[in-house]
Amino acid sequence: MATASARHILVDTAEQCEDLKQQIANGADFAAIASQFSSCPSGKNGGDLGEFGQGMMVPEFDKVVFSDELHTVHGPIKTQFGYHLLEITSRSK
Repeated sequence: MATASARHILVDTAEQCEDLKQQIANGADFAAIASQFSSCPSGKNGGDLGEFGQGMMVPEFDKVVFSDELHTVHGPIKTQFGYHLLEITSRSK
């Protein structure tokens, strides 16, 4: 089974997601932004979700994690939980 590691930031609006993505693009630290703004409990760990298998996350999240570019901030990704910024840190087939 394919596995991946990722970190994310979860917020309530696409606008806030875009704003935080721009801050990170301008040099802000992803982990610091996650701990300050993410509404997910993972925020206190810099947004780190650890390693997980394909199919363990919601489909919108899974699709990005297992197909998009590593070490790039993706988003906003809308799920039932809100809007995510997502960075894939590793992936194995």
